[in-house]
Amino acid sequence: MKAVLCEKFGTPKDLVVKDIDPPGPPAPGELQVNLKVRGIAFSDLVRMAGNYQDTREPPYVVGGDGSGVVTAVGDEVAGFTTGDQVVAPGGCVEIVNVPASAVTKLPDGIDLEAAAAFGNNYLTALHGLKLARLQSGETLLVHGAAGGVGLAAVDLGKMMGARVIATASSDAKLEVVKEFGADEIINYSDGFRDQVKELTGGLGADVIYDPVGGDIFDESMRCIAPYGRILIVGFTSGRAALAKTNHLLVKDASVIGYSVGTLQQRRPELAREYADTLMDYLVKGRIKPHISHRFTMDEIVDAYQVISDRQVIGKVLIL
Repeated sequence: MKAVLCEKFGTPKDLVVKDIDPPGPPAPGELQVNLKVRGIAFSDLVRMAGNYQDTREPPYVVGGDGSGVVTAVGDEVAGFTTGDQVVAPGGCVEIVNVPASAVTKLPDGIDLEAAAAFGNNYLTALHGLKLARLQSGETLLVHGAAGGVGLAAVDLGKMMGARVIATASSDAKLEVVKEFGADEIINYSDGFRDQVKELTGGLGADVIYDPVGGDIFDESMRCIAPYGRILIVGFTSGRAALAKTNHLLVKDASVIGYSVGTLQQRRPELAREYADTLMDYLVKGRIKPHISHRFTMDEIVDAYQVISDRQVIGKVLIL
């Protein structure tokens, strides 16, 4: 079967597409899934460069969640049967054996592309906004709002009743973000602090969702409202910023770091609750994941290049 492997730390050009042996029958508690659609993300680039927070070492299969069809059910598994369409972890590979606890069955009417496009992005956004205790009527400032996790935060923030101010690096990206319901949009190429302060009557944003870091975080510290919360989602800028504690003290503000990986490892029941909630939102049309690009596994270098070049709005899928 075909798989995309990171065999050494480096860049997407170092990735290898090759045939590997398929897994054997699923063990007790596992499902075997034939993945049809796979999602990739900016965090994959950080991991393959050897700079991610986890300790995964090459060789490994790149990518994250995907969607496909159950082809075999291991012993001690209830609630699944062959032919079920599911969301499952696995990455850029054709067949995978995974714990049934990590798999979500798709309801009727949800296609495989939509399922693969919303998974980790929306889970990241929902987990963060819950940690920040976002309330209806508060102002949510979302940076990198055209990216996968950013666009998910805009979508969920509006659904939760917040006033959403969204920033991105180009006017073209911001037009799509506006379609997702953002109340205000800002091209942050020339800064954003003054505009945020003006839009909030001088108070600043109650919750700031920051997957960018670096200079964006530094400027965010200057437009956070009293009792505000900043969510550390990632560092697409390439630099992890340092919080000035005197600013936090003066504003009675909080900085919250988190990761979905830790949620899934340490609080699997809560991760499952959030996944079920998001699936319900998807079925009811309350969230609408946006697919930016589609590639095949043989085009994996091009797929990661559009992410690296900041050309993506929403999610990149590997078919």
